[in-house]
Amino acid sequence: MAFTDAELVERARAVAPRIAARAAETEALRKPHDDSIRDLIDAGIIQMFVPKRWGGSEARLSTMLEVVEIISAACPSTGWIAAFYISHNIYVAKFPEETQEELFGPTGYTMLPAASAADMKASKVDGGWVVSGRAAWGSGVMHADWVLMSGLAEDGPRSFLMPIDAVEVIDVWTYTGMAGTGSNDYRATNVFVPDRHAIRGADFHGGVTDGSRLHANPLFSVPFLVSAYCTIVPVLTGALLGALKAYEEVVERRVRNFSGVVLKDQQHAHVTLGDFQISTLAATDLARAIYRRADSILHSRPFTTEDRLGLKGQAAYISRHCRETANRMMAAAGASSFHVQQPLQRHWRDLNTVCSHAFWDWDITCELTGRQHLGLPLKHPLV
Repeated sequence: MAFTDAELVERARAVAPRIAARAAETEALRKPHDDSIRDLIDAGIIQMFVPKRWGGSEARLSTMLEVVEIISAACPSTGWIAAFYISHNIYVAKFPEETQEELFGPTGYTMLPAASAADMKASKVDGGWVVSGRAAWGSGVMHADWVLMSGLAEDGPRSFLMPIDAVEVIDVWTYTGMAGTGSNDYRATNVFVPDRHAIRGADFHGGVTDGSRLHANPLFSVPFLVSAYCTIVPVLTGALLGALKAYEEVVERRVRNFSGVVLKDQQHAHVTLGDFQISTLAATDLARAIYRRADSILHSRPFTTEDRLGLKGQAAYISRHCRETANRMMAAAGASSFHVQQPLQRHWRDLNTVCSHAFWDWDITCELTGRQHLGLPLKHPLV
């Protein structure tokens, strides 16, 4: 069932308290809570970027920011998986019409992890490919119906769709941050992939494909890395909003040990709280600037290298800013905030983990930006 953009935001707000109540259990489970995934499906959130011809909402790009931010403030791990499931429906829309019908037809959406496999081997055979490889960082694999594996085939980079039953899920996700994402590895061993489930890497990363041309909405022709930046940014800002809420609760209730001073009565507490509130507002405003920029280009012209690098720089800056703000919150919150039952420490750990992702590495992004200015070649795959 399709929903309006306003309805999707309201439905995210409605499920967020339930997702927040399960956050500690989600972390303990080391995967998204089954009930939270069901809530997201029932709310129409997973389906928001499915093309209308398959029953989806085809929501605006900016609506994803609002929805994922709300969910990530409740539970960053759940927000991360929700963001991936939402945006990866765009990937399916880049494949041939027959494949889109195959994946979207049964339920009106797919839940698809998409990971690269450095050791992948894909050999051409009659009617398709035989694929083997192990993909790491398989965010979404624990509730997946299909998986995407990318790497070097005989003719260069390709991506391959496989049903979840065709691969082995390998339990390696024992992380201190984003623990509830269940981002385990998955392995394919001599899996036959028909040609309709394979796509050239250049087409996939460039954005425009024969499959995407079936849809008038330019959203389905967005370049891979632009989609990735828009996927992650609301997880960062949402997690920071959740951390701020937890910090505000600390200030409202904390009494200092030994001195008995009520924290909210101290001027320094007012200054520190105001600092964190302004820093969080700045992060959310910067996130909206990324979406405005991406949406403007998406509806007007192809993305250039300058565009992609600019969006990468903005995403990397937000990542660094969110991590630094969360770290300062944790330092100011007192030792009791490190207790495993305190939400602040979970948001802090989650942000420090997700901000370490290679796609928005700060030093590499700065180097690439400097090289672009000097007219030097950008010898890096993540541009």
